[in-house]
Amino acid sequence: MKNMLTHNQLRQGTRVEIDDLPWIIVDAQFVKPGKGQAFTKIKIKNLIDGRVIERTYKSSETVVKASIVDKDMQFLYGDGEFWHFMDPANYEQVAMTSKQVGDVVYWLKEQESYQVTFWKEKPIALTPPPFVILTITQCEPGIKGDTVSGATKPAILQTGATVKVPLFVNEGDRIRVNTRTGEYVERAKG
Repeated sequence: MKNMLTHNQLRQGTRVEIDDLPWIIVDAQFVKPGKGQAFTKIKIKNLIDGRVIERTYKSSETVVKASIVDKDMQFLYGDGEFWHFMDPANYEQVAMTSKQVGDVVYWLKEQESYQVTFWKEKPIALTPPPFVILTITQCEPGIKGDTVSGATKPAILQTGATVKVPLFVNEGDRIRVNTRTGEYVERAKG
């Protein structure tokens, strides 16, 4: 029997299965009107294609809890068509398409660990670590005397991503980047 959730168990971050698709609840509001039955209004995001919809559930209705598994996997390589990851515990490998990888492609670094989300034993989404350390492959040199506070310049990283960096950062430097915002955090130590 599938794990069922009642309307009052529907909370932000809960993963559910609706219409045989995996969803994550991004917003949930419990409503108890003066007259009538209590209900929960949820906003859900599809974990496969990213679309967002709203649904309402009465207190008598239930929702299937999605059997989704997150695994930490090591990025091996990309061959242009697929991105290959390995489970370091058992050496099993999975390949993900460019659509599944999405914008995370700009933060992929070989041998680094990423969270792969599985649904029905198939990879459906990829989450990078909060921060990655990448090398700057191309940027303009900082001009001496150009000391406007907070001045930045564009830099291209080893993955092809473009990040705005302070003027004192140079080509070949390793920097820490926030993968959620795509912003420069600091120069990497060591």
